[in-house]
Amino acid sequence: MKRLAIVVGCAVLLTACGTTTPEEEKGGAIAVAANDDACDVGRAEADAGTITFEVTNKGSRVTEFYLYAEGDRIMGEVENITPGLTRRLIVEVSEGGEYETACKPGMKGKGIRDAFRVNGQADKQVDSDTKLAEATKSYQRYVNSQCDALLTKTKEFVDAVKGKKVDEAKALFPVTRIYWERIEPVAESFGDIDPKIDGREDVIEEGLEFTGFHRLEKDLWVSGLQADSASMADRLMSDIEDLVNRAKTLELTPLQLANGAKELLDEVATGKITGEEDRYSHTDLWDFRSNVDGSQAAIAALRPVIEERDPDLLSTLDERFAAVDEVLEKQRVGDGFKLYTELTEADIKEMAEVVDALGEPVSQVSEVVAGQ
Repeated sequence: MKRLAIVVGCAVLLTACGTTTPEEEKGGAIAVAANDDACDVGRAEADAGTITFEVTNKGSRVTEFYLYAEGDRIMGEVENITPGLTRRLIVEVSEGGEYETACKPGMKGKGIRDAFRVNGQADKQVDSDTKLAEATKSYQRYVNSQCDALLTKTKEFVDAVKGKKVDEAKALFPVTRIYWERIEPVAESFGDIDPKIDGREDVIEEGLEFTGFHRLEKDLWVSGLQADSASMADRLMSDIEDLVNRAKTLELTPLQLANGAKELLDEVATGKITGEEDRYSHTDLWDFRSNVDGSQAAIAALRPVIEERDPDLLSTLDERFAAVDEVLEKQRVGDGFKLYTELTEADIKEMAEVVDALGEPVSQVSEVVAGQ
């Protein structure tokens, strides 16, 4: 998928080569040169507050970049950085301390990590901006409502699996995942729990156990229920309960809302449009719809801020979300959607194009929120 290419000036390129630029000395953007076997971060520290990374993929594989807090809690991430592309990550870090940066060539594993120090303390955006404070509260209410629905539907799905009601479990699978997919950036901020719940079979290559939704998906659609399917269902329920408890107490920043809106569209581009996500059930369009819903919810929470600071951007966002909605509705069947295997190449191309067009303005929201 194409992504917004941020033009990087000579100063940033010099930083990627190991030379500190005047901009960086003043606390400006930190250049990151991501290669297949290296992750060169231009500076290993920054003052608390808003921190900007300019990540250029100089390798041959699609990569990701992360800033981790203690316990692998994700402070910010940028995904789907194709070779030759530069993408920007803006994060708010108000507490000084030890953090880690990571590049993930191939978008797998723990990544190439280095220590990163944040110095001092900074006021939070929400402490001085009432509109941003209300945006985070509004989005937290949305997250809480989705968490409640996720608990309810997961219990129904788990009971159907344990009761060996295969047809019922198959019908509940995409519906249950709606609520997961809408809040996926929140779930992904907990690095330990996301692979347990939503890891595809590829996680085995990373030395992890294949559990969660996709393990049960394979049991239901491919191999048939296994001797341990019931215990896998119980584990899923326990992991969802753990997620919900954490998500309801997570203190989000306005920039996490903005970044999350873009991350959800990246999820569509890297998994749903390709048919890789629900590779056994082919219910990818349910996930597609839910990722877009979640992105819309984050933008809706930030709407008063965007309207005040960049009304033209807001108009573009409204137009392009509407275009995605229109294209998705063509694939609707009753209360659900066509299976991925029923789509034509023209259908997939059309969906990819409207998501690509939406991703460009959504990627600008973090700069508006950061006041850049």
